[in-house]
Amino acid sequence: MIKSLLIANRGEIAVRIIKTCKKMGIRTVQVFSDADKDSLSTRLADDMVNIGPAPAAQSYLRDDIIIEKALEKGVDAIHPGYGFLSENAAFSANVAKKGLIFIGPSSEVIKSLGDKIAARRIAEKAGLEAVPGCEIGDLDAVEMDEIASKIGFPLMIKAAAGGGGRGIRVVHSVSDLKSCLATASAEAKASFGDGTIYLERYIKNARHIEVQFLGDGQTFLHLFERECSIQRRRQKIWEEAPAFCLTSAERKKVCEMAIKLAAHVKYKGVGTVEFLYDTDRKTFYFIEVNTRIQVEHPTTELITGLDIVELMINVAAGAKLDLDQSTIVFEGHAIECRINAEDPENGFFPSPGIVKKISVPSSENIRFDTFLTDGAEVPAFYDSMIGKLIAFGENRKEALKNLSNALDDLHISSIATTIPLHKKLAKNVDVINNDVNINFLEKKFLD
Repeated sequence: MIKSLLIANRGEIAVRIIKTCKKMGIRTVQVFSDADKDSLSTRLADDMVNIGPAPAAQSYLRDDIIIEKALEKGVDAIHPGYGFLSENAAFSANVAKKGLIFIGPSSEVIKSLGDKIAARRIAEKAGLEAVPGCEIGDLDAVEMDEIASKIGFPLMIKAAAGGGGRGIRVVHSVSDLKSCLATASAEAKASFGDGTIYLERYIKNARHIEVQFLGDGQTFLHLFERECSIQRRRQKIWEEAPAFCLTSAERKKVCEMAIKLAAHVKYKGVGTVEFLYDTDRKTFYFIEVNTRIQVEHPTTELITGLDIVELMINVAAGAKLDLDQSTIVFEGHAIECRINAEDPENGFFPSPGIVKKISVPSSENIRFDTFLTDGAEVPAFYDSMIGKLIAFGENRKEALKNLSNALDDLHISSIATTIPLHKKLAKNVDVINNDVNINFLEKKFLD
C-alpha cells in the first residue's frame, strides 16, 4: 500500500496528481525548482522540497537529486507525471533499486517501448501492423536509395529515441535523402543522446488515433480511444474522446490491437498505444507507445467516469485490476484544448510572465486543469502549456457547443495565450464536420 508519494513533476499534472492522492488519503511531497517555489502544487501538497535552480537540466531532470529527496522525506513512491523523467528507464530502475515504487511500468518495458525501432518489432510480433519503413543500420548509399524508393516519397526520417512529435524530418525526394539523413542523425544525437534513425512511409491522409489501456501484468483492459489529429509541429493541441470518425467495428479493432500489444509485454500500469489511421487504405498503423500518463487523459476520464491517476497508483502498489472489460463503457463526448502561453498572432512566440487575473468558466460539463491562480507566474524555463480546458456533452455537437461557450468565459490576463486560436477552431466548419487530419492545422487552417 502506498501511504506517501513524491511528485517528480510540476505544473498542472502535479496539481492533478495531488487531487487524486488527497482522495486516496496519500500524503504528497511536491518537488520544486527555484522558479516554482510559490506554485499552486507546492501549496496544495502536504510537503515540498527544493531540487535546484530553474533550468530543468538542473532540477526536474536531476534524477539523483529527486531520488535523494524522496528518501529524505521517507515516501513510498515516486510519480513522474509526463515529460521530464517519466519515460526514462534508468530513472525507473534507480527508483526501484532504492526500494521505492515507481508509478509506471517496469524499466525494462519503458526501455524496450521507448526505442521506436524496438517498439516496431514488438508491435509486429504482437500482430500489429507498423507504418511501412526500414531500419537504417549499416546500409550504404546505394542500398539506402533503393530502400527509400521502395518505401516511396515523401517519407519520414525518425529518431529511434524520439517522442512527442520530436525527432521527425520529412524528405520529398531521393536527392535530399543523404543530407537529411546526416542532419536528422545529428539532431537526434543532440536532442536524445542517440543518433539512431529509421525511415518510414509518409502517410498523406492520416488521422492520429490512440488507445488508452491499463494492465496489472495479467489482466489487460482498454478505456477506448481518442483522436488527436489537430496538431501543430506534430504536437497535439486539441484532443477528443471517443474518435468520432470511427465506426463501432473500427473502434473494436483498434482497441483490441492495443490490448494485444499490452499483453505481449505483460504491461503493468497505464499506457497509450498511438496509431496513424490511413483514411485512404482504412488501415491502422502502429507508431509508438507512451508508457506514462498522457496530457489528454481527462477526455477519457470524462467519458468513462474512471480516475486514471488512481488506477495507475493502485496497480503500481500491487493491486489487481477489479474491472472487467464488459463493464467499462463510455457515454457522451469530450474535447480538450491545450491552453499554451503563446501568441498565435505572432508566430506562437512564448509569452511567460505574471498572470494578474484568471477567470474560469463554472459548469458541470466543463473541467479546467491548470496550475494558474491570480498572480501566478508562468516561468520561461518550461513547456508553454498552462492549462487544459475540457468540455463534455451527450454527443459531439453538444460538446463543441459547451467548449465554445467555455472558451468565451475563460480569461487569462496580462499574457498571450492560445485561447483565441481555439475559439476559431471551435467554430471552424471543417472542425465542426470533423473533416480533419494531422496536416489540417498547418496546411489548411493556418495557411
